[in-house]
Amino acid sequence: MSKIEIACFNPESAIIAFENGADRIELCDGLSEGGTTPDFETMKKLREKINIPVFVMIRPRGGDFTYSDSEFEQMKKDLVHLKSLQADGFVFGILDENEEVNIEQNKALVELAAPLPCTFHRAFDRAASLEESLEKVIECGFTTILTSGQKPNVSEGKENLKRLVELSNGRIEILIGGGLRSSNIEEIRATTNAGYFHSSAITDGGAFANPDEVVALKSK
Repeated sequence: MSKIEIACFNPESAIIAFENGADRIELCDGLSEGGTTPDFETMKKLREKINIPVFVMIRPRGGDFTYSDSEFEQMKKDLVHLKSLQADGFVFGILDENEEVNIEQNKALVELAAPLPCTFHRAFDRAASLEESLEKVIECGFTTILTSGQKPNVSEGKENLKRLVELSNGRIEILIGGGLRSSNIEEIRATTNAGYFHSSAITDGGAFANPDEVVALKSK
């Protein structure tokens, strides 16, 4: 049985994920933008209802992953505030203007989050070199990389994902996500040998996780 993280863009989805056996929640806002920093109030209320780990997205806006000084300051402030609201971990990723992992800024946020774990999100899939980027993310102190193998989705990226699992060699967790569903998780797991998978479990093009899909992802 795989471990499953559900990306939740609203409190309703987080409750659905929790009640149907998800191992972890990635809490964000901004569904149409692929995830942004959620509302503090949402985190506060959810924390009272959910006792599985909640990792919170730190991303001030949609678009690219290179941030201005003021946006970076905002990310630091948001992280500190969400840490005080008992987040269990954080999800972010910063690239420089050459689409390479920005070691200095990512490291600063990882240190601010300590001792909580951090996931480098799918900005990884925009980054330049697979191997170099992996080493840089490890150097920054992240515990996990969320990736579709630098391809548009996990099915196209499965060979790269397999390579990432091999290259990481237990030094960092490869969290597989991007077009992952109960219909393809078995094939992707067989190819990649990964142990942790990420999905929104949204099956109708709407905004809410489907309870049956969460159960199906867990049971495969």
